[in-house]
Amino acid sequence: MKYPNLLERFLIYVKENTRSDEKSTTTPSTQNQVAFAQNILLPEMKRIGLQDVHYLPNGFAVGTLPANDPSLTRKIGFIAHMDTADFNAEGVSPQIIENYDGQPIALGSSGFELHPKDFPQLNHYHGQTLITTDGTTLLGSDDKSGIAEIMTAIEYLVAHPELKHCEIRVGFGPDEEIGVGADKFDVEDFDVDFAYTMDGGPLGELQYETFSAAAAKIDFIGRNVHPGSAKNQMINAFQLAIDFHNALPETDRPEKTDGYQGFFHLMDMAGSVDQAYSSYIIRDFEEADFQARKQLMLDIAAKMNQEFDTPRIIVNLHDQYYNMKKIIEKDMTPITIAKSVMENLGITPIIEPVRGGTDGSKISFMGIPTPNIFAGGENMHGRFEFVSLETMESAVDVILGIVSHP
Repeated sequence: MKYPNLLERFLIYVKENTRSDEKSTTTPSTQNQVAFAQNILLPEMKRIGLQDVHYLPNGFAVGTLPANDPSLTRKIGFIAHMDTADFNAEGVSPQIIENYDGQPIALGSSGFELHPKDFPQLNHYHGQTLITTDGTTLLGSDDKSGIAEIMTAIEYLVAHPELKHCEIRVGFGPDEEIGVGADKFDVEDFDVDFAYTMDGGPLGELQYETFSAAAAKIDFIGRNVHPGSAKNQMINAFQLAIDFHNALPETDRPEKTDGYQGFFHLMDMAGSVDQAYSSYIIRDFEEADFQARKQLMLDIAAKMNQEFDTPRIIVNLHDQYYNMKKIIEKDMTPITIAKSVMENLGITPIIEPVRGGTDGSKISFMGIPTPNIFAGGENMHGRFEFVSLETMESAVDVILGIVSHP
């Protein structure tokens, strides 16, 4: 095993429930994340040799490894998030599948399995060591793989001073999965030339384009009367929600889009005949298309409201983050370095847009260009999540290559 502590470290991390909570008003959104940072990450950061280790009010655990070669003058950051997505994260019990043989993998006794016919990417991992769930929880590779890889790289550099490197800053933050983790990121405290989020998926991912993102909450105001005498009197709020949804382009949904295609994603719907609401996320890559999607929602509401004497469809829009390409393409140095390092390691860079976002989306606009590098996770956010140990090892290799790049 190339990095003996990598797997052990990862298994310790994923067994800690750090699920975030979008309904919370605190930062971090859950106390579990605070405990994970203060009780596990901070002591380990100090133990492996990071300096100036501290925990910030924004929920980030931060530390520095000074340069050991004065000719390497860059300051480079590596960032990963502590929280996991909105799926059961209590009692994570990972399975280790050594020398994967290409057959279906039973996920504990849950009755679920990872089957190559459903998940053909499994065919890329023959002969490798896979870590899976037991079918009752997510795994948490998103993004505890990234944390484990960054920690392991630092540990390796401290143990091998012959490997020359620039100054390195690491940051482990909260609440990425609910889209607010980087809102209070302290750029001045982090103080680097550029950074990378270790938060990507399969081997070779190198990403500097993300969606621009907005959230929409639509309130539908109905009027409830007895259904037996409802003609020309009842206004069913649920029906308004259905009509609104049906007015959106049928093909512009996550399950029908890929590549650079944007979408509207219905996330939640609830209420009664009297009052209902729907929540959506809106995603697109190009600024004009992003703005057009938001305007379409407003236009649909305006058209529907013309039928009533008072507005009954109320749209509230909130921008979440923007495509970081606009920032990073001004200076492609972070991409050029990472691409060169991967190629030198025999890894084919996969430079494709992120159909999502990372903390780097916000941090880039705050002043630190922060593209995204693979961390290894597949099928993230659910019971079918898995990660390859060999891919995680390759991520450590890439970190080491970046910080020693002339």
